[in-house]
Amino acid sequence: MIKKLDILVIRSFIGPFIAAFAISLFVLTMQFFWLYIDDLVGKGLDLFTILKLVGLVTLFWVPTALPLALLFSSIMTFGNLGETFELVAIKAAGIPLLRFMRPLLIITIFISGLAFLFANNIIPVTQLKLSALKYDIIVSKPAFDIKEGIFYDKIEGYVIKLGKKEKNDSVIHNVVIFEKKNGLQDNMLIAESGVMRITQDKRFLEFILKKGWRYEEKGQRSTTNTEFTRMGFQEYKKVFDLKSFQMNKSGDSAFYDPKMLSLRQLNGAIDSLQSLDSFYLKRTEREVSPYLRFTRFRDTGWALIKPDSLKKIKHFDELIADSIKQSVTDAAISQLQSVKGNIAVLEADYKERQKSLRLHEIEWHRKLTLSAACIVLFLIGAPLGSIIRKGGLGTPLVFAIIFFVIFHLFNTFGEKFVKSEQASPLMGMWLSTFVLIPIGAFLTYKAMRDSQLFNQEFYYRSFKQLRRFLANFSFSKKS
Repeated sequence: MIKKLDILVIRSFIGPFIAAFAISLFVLTMQFFWLYIDDLVGKGLDLFTILKLVGLVTLFWVPTALPLALLFSSIMTFGNLGETFELVAIKAAGIPLLRFMRPLLIITIFISGLAFLFANNIIPVTQLKLSALKYDIIVSKPAFDIKEGIFYDKIEGYVIKLGKKEKNDSVIHNVVIFEKKNGLQDNMLIAESGVMRITQDKRFLEFILKKGWRYEEKGQRSTTNTEFTRMGFQEYKKVFDLKSFQMNKSGDSAFYDPKMLSLRQLNGAIDSLQSLDSFYLKRTEREVSPYLRFTRFRDTGWALIKPDSLKKIKHFDELIADSIKQSVTDAAISQLQSVKGNIAVLEADYKERQKSLRLHEIEWHRKLTLSAACIVLFLIGAPLGSIIRKGGLGTPLVFAIIFFVIFHLFNTFGEKFVKSEQASPLMGMWLSTFVLIPIGAFLTYKAMRDSQLFNQEFYYRSFKQLRRFLANFSFSKKS
């Protein structure tokens, strides 16, 4: 049964939570546009595309904004109640801290469940659509992706390097274009300046280059009979076919990332990746054994060798006749090189699959850790607010930022440890939770006993007493 106290606490919480969630979501969404604002401005994107991009980015950050909003709003709620002495009145009535935290804890558990459902069902689709939309923007505006001083190789058959781009992304300087071919040498274009633009049908990318040189070499790779041509120009038009870039907007299946999978899909992918040991054992035997011919006789061939004869042989070379020793050595080296090459390919493939397994396990745990973070950060924010007893935006915002930064840093460190194989996915992805749970328990313990943990007057009096003690100690020592 909901009592008046529960209604009071819930009403005090709803307003700050909505405001904190809106602010957190806005800041996290702006983080994306702060990174890409220079690439988005002036690209001629229509309003619908911009709104769609904003909506997808906003949805993507919802599971991250919820823990921050719960932390901020819980500190603000209990800080406001403490500042207006409502907490004092509630405690004076004999109601413990955990009792008036109970309605908000129930709401937090409900929000945590919504965060899991959102991360499991909405975020995979959002991530897929966002990747497809970003790709469509890059395709329609390749200037979006061509950076200054970086070799751009996403146009098939070419590598482009721009020394400088003007703010309108059309005027370019110090242009270098390599035309990749299977011949002896790549052709190359160098120009001092130019203009880069997309044709109206969006099928071609045009470079109008000025004051430059074109270098071209023709001939067979294995001969010296080649022809080198150098041509200077005042203006040169180079057209790039963007046909290889074309992709229908419905072609979302072209993208794959573990972030785009639900928990059920991740379970299936992880199960298949974890069964690789037996697969690679059979594959190794199938691909390496043919080069080790003696393995065919490992069951019966050794019985042909008499033990008495082995005792008289001091070196393996004594078993091989001098006439065929060199050919046997060459054949053995060739076989070992083939075995080494096959094993290197198998090793690289196995490591790549293991990396994919770790990425899938990271996403599996992430869907749970973000939901658990809602509860953990609330259990930090509620007692913290009752201790500091400061409402408004100032002090609660400072403490919310501090603890969220701690959560984010340990979450990032844990993910890095998993990717570098320094920690298991369980330990790495739950590292921030393991660190913050003791802090929440400590703050709850202090809040239940009306601790003066953040009382400036308490520390001032303690320091004053310590200073008086040191003064008396030094005086007695001198006397």
